[in-house]
Amino acid sequence: MGERKVTVAAEVGLHARPAATFVQRAMKAPMDITVTKMNSAKAPVSGKSILAIMALDVRQGETVVISADGEGSEQVLDELAEIAGTP
Repeated sequence: MGERKVTVAAEVGLHARPAATFVQRAMKAPMDITVTKMNSAKAPVSGKSILAIMALDVRQGETVVISADGEGSEQVLDELAEIAGTP
């Protein structure tokens, strides 16, 4: 299973537009994608659910772990990490 640790750079965190962009890209992937907020007791959530992503309450400067497994997952993870890390 591949994973990327990303510090969220957007001023609004992983909410609203950044979350929508993230989920739109994740939805195109054939594999399951999970997102976990570092240093949090919250369980991993589906990267394909905007409600789940927003419920993580990821703020600017916090780190998330994006995980996926399957053919093409490394490219998808790179793209999702870029979205999450874009200010």
